[in-house]
Amino acid sequence: MTPAAPLSNAAATKLLLGFASVVFLGYLAVGVPFGVLPGFVHATLGFGPFVVGLTIGLQSLSTLSIRGLAGHTADHRGGRFATLIGALGCAGSALAYLAASRCIGAPGLALACVLAGRIASGIGEGFLITGALGWCLARVGPSHAGRAMVWVGIAMFGAVGIGAPIGTWLSGQGGLSAVSVLLFAAPLLGAVLAAMLPGVPVAGGTRLSFFRVVGLVWRLGGSLSLCTMGFGTLSAFVGLYFAQGHWHGASFALSVFAVGFVLSRLFFGHLPDRIGGRRVALVTIPTQALGTLLLGLAPGPLVAFAGAALVGFGYSMTFPALGVEVVRRVPPQNRGAAMGAYVAFVDIGLGLTGPVQGVVAGLFGYAAPFLVATLGAGVAWLSVRAMARNLASASDL
Repeated sequence: MTPAAPLSNAAATKLLLGFASVVFLGYLAVGVPFGVLPGFVHATLGFGPFVVGLTIGLQSLSTLSIRGLAGHTADHRGGRFATLIGALGCAGSALAYLAASRCIGAPGLALACVLAGRIASGIGEGFLITGALGWCLARVGPSHAGRAMVWVGIAMFGAVGIGAPIGTWLSGQGGLSAVSVLLFAAPLLGAVLAAMLPGVPVAGGTRLSFFRVVGLVWRLGGSLSLCTMGFGTLSAFVGLYFAQGHWHGASFALSVFAVGFVLSRLFFGHLPDRIGGRRVALVTIPTQALGTLLLGLAPGPLVAFAGAALVGFGYSMTFPALGVEVVRRVPPQNRGAAMGAYVAFVDIGLGLTGPVQGVVAGLFGYAAPFLVATLGAGVAWLSVRAMARNLASASDL
């Protein structure tokens, strides 16, 4: 049987737009709370920075716990099935947030409801992104792996950039209850759209265990975790950082991040497939490190906005750059698990960033976590550089 000819770039992009729309709608359940929950937990319920960080980070820890099952589901039942589970899970988080809005007079109970919502959202995100990535890769093929990750990422962080200010506005109009309505409706619409898109046959062949797959990608994933600290710190603490400096427009810092993120992928999204992921990452990681450094040293909001844009611009291409290298290391029947394992390192980065940076902020103020994130990106760059050297040496043998 003659294998199907590779898709053209235009054909691949056309296919990916449908998947990106599903991810965008589902991921609003992740992006919108970034503009709402830190203030709700801190100002409305009265908890400190550690609890704020734990609240934001709990979603990623929840997602991390489910990635293996999500990857297994995508490989055995198909990416569309996993994506549908994820969209429904994201919608379910809204019910917990709605419950929290009804018991503000009991801060402990309200916080418990918020944490339940974060867990539900994390499970939903785990299935949504793992399923969508596996589904995309099966539809467009490994030659467009970078392009698939580019469009899924645009959808994810577009939802963060648009969702955070929308969440802030909705919260001002009708509180967390109004926000919950959007968080319920958007992922359900995404599920309807996903059900309308064509599935793909499940790939045959021997499948590696999830932990074996993790062993193949851990070094790339570890670098991704360190790079994710910048985004995690921005999403969890930018609102409190701006409040500390008596600056306005904190929610727009995430919008500026998203603009930088989307522009980077639109203009440079083809590079990982064309020149290789490691070469791209060696440029993008220092870019985002400069962004977190500017945020940590910012004398005012304009410099902070510039730093947020650079974080988005750099982090945007780091994810697909390292992800292309992951795809090259695993056979087709394990790509769902590989994507689950790879994205799990984002969860590790975000899950640890919240509470760890909460302690840093409590001890040294809200500028300090951005400087810690800069150090993390520096370590990631050294790891990728050493990896590139080792592979180059091996190719000379």
